[in-house]
Amino acid sequence: MPDASLTLISHPLCPFVQRAAIVLLEKNVPFERINVDLSAKPDWFLALSPTGKVPVLKVGQANGEDAILFESMVICEYLEETQGGASMYPDDALLRARQRAWIEFATPTLAEAWQFLNATDAAIAEGKRAAFRDRLQKLEAELGSGPYFAGADFGMVDAVYAPLFRYFAIIDPAVSQAIFEGLPRVAAWRAALAARHSVRDAVVNDYADRFREHLRQHQAILAT
Repeated sequence: MPDASLTLISHPLCPFVQRAAIVLLEKNVPFERINVDLSAKPDWFLALSPTGKVPVLKVGQANGEDAILFESMVICEYLEETQGGASMYPDDALLRARQRAWIEFATPTLAEAWQFLNATDAAIAEGKRAAFRDRLQKLEAELGSGPYFAGADFGMVDAVYAPLFRYFAIIDPAVSQAIFEGLPRVAAWRAALAARHSVRDAVVNDYADRFREHLRQHQAILAT
């Protein structure tokens, strides 16, 4: 049974929720997951989330009350500091700082990818595809021999980028192939992340169908 002391307030498609879910799964921490409809946010959720966004983590306290955490990386860092399992950062302070810098790089990279995926105009789609590809090239230059961002061990950077790469296993393979062509390290990293149990289990079983339906509802070019 899930441990009621940790409750992840979620949405089935949110990539930021997936970051927290991946860390929880990597740490082998039991938790309850509650999905909310972000198009009709319930009052109880708005009372918990100052931003009106997911994820939110409820942390049960000894006095019976819940502490509320919001923002995905705040939640991930809290889990890293309080839960067992393998560390998701290196011991060296400089290496940790560099990895946190690449985590910061992930959010605008995700924004470029999301705007490309949801584009309804061909010119905008091409501009966002090029911007996303440029960011992938920077990652290609940083990656080593893999299979993960920093080598053999799965870490926080991997948990952050895995939800982004997941989209490109769902859309037209020809589109994905063109984006990742000539980026062998990124392509290998993407494949390794897709095979990781925590990454697979961070989403609902019908995630791909839900995402395709999202694209259709938004009349994205990639839905046709």
